[in-house]
Amino acid sequence: MFLLGQTLGKYEIQKTLGSGGFGTVYLVRDTWIDKKVAVKVPHKQNGEFDELLHEPRLLAALDHANIVSIVTAEKADDYFFIVMEFVEGESLEAMIQREKGLPLDTAIDFSRQIATGVDYAHGQGILHRDLRPGNVLITPEGRVKITDFGTSRFLEVADQASTIIGSPPYMAPEQFQGRAMFASDVYSIGVVMYEMMTGILPYFSANPRQLEKMARSGRLVRPRERNKAIPVEVEEIILRALSPDVSARYQRAGELLDDLGTASEIDHRSARRDDIRLRLRAREKVTDRFCWNCRKPLHARSASCPFCNEKQ
Repeated sequence: MFLLGQTLGKYEIQKTLGSGGFGTVYLVRDTWIDKKVAVKVPHKQNGEFDELLHEPRLLAALDHANIVSIVTAEKADDYFFIVMEFVEGESLEAMIQREKGLPLDTAIDFSRQIATGVDYAHGQGILHRDLRPGNVLITPEGRVKITDFGTSRFLEVADQASTIIGSPPYMAPEQFQGRAMFASDVYSIGVVMYEMMTGILPYFSANPRQLEKMARSGRLVRPRERNKAIPVEVEEIILRALSPDVSARYQRAGELLDDLGTASEIDHRSARRDDIRLRLRAREKVTDRFCWNCRKPLHARSASCPFCNEKQ
């Protein structure tokens, strides 16, 4: 832990921005060029140098407006650290806690930006594995910046990462078993969307094993039961992202982003509403059909739900 006014190489500590399981982040001043940057000092300093370079190498491969960019990695005063851009603003976590949920337009905008950044990372073969509001920064202009790729992994040959890593309330069911894939990041986006729009997590327990059981069951309070302002189409997107069955979930963040864009086109005063809803549903797999309204299983050729009578 560094104190205000201490130096780390050429960097003067100004304040602590946050601390997690993998390291502490400080706001510092580069005394050579008089510029504010953020410095992340990993807790584990005695690892192999290649291991310490894992996160900065991942970040160096990412160049996107919705992802915190890296400046460099350095070693000074016997400490290894990562120098990153300093993002003015606050975390999405602090914003949700203060506002007890966000206005719908703001939540949808942030969801789009998060999905855009994650889709870019997925396109580079990078899986985040710890997407949560605490790892999403919001600038005063409303720009989303995803941070903390310290838990990320490249998915090159293998189609999944095999270490149990993540924050339990935001982890997909398969992550509790040490399996993580691109669809696991999508699940985390679904949890963040649910929380932004309702102010409440879909599942909560202090016991990770209980959380795993709840997530695997898929039994949750539907978002619209907590916030009637959420459009049915957006609720469908959240529920699909939160499917405990990986095959029924969006496989990539880009798929969720496409549907979110389509859903936002809907004018609820327009006759085009039903047509656009059909376009959303047409992307869903034919197998394992569920009612769009009550999510109960349907016969493959059912035109309406026998439980709630909604047309399919």
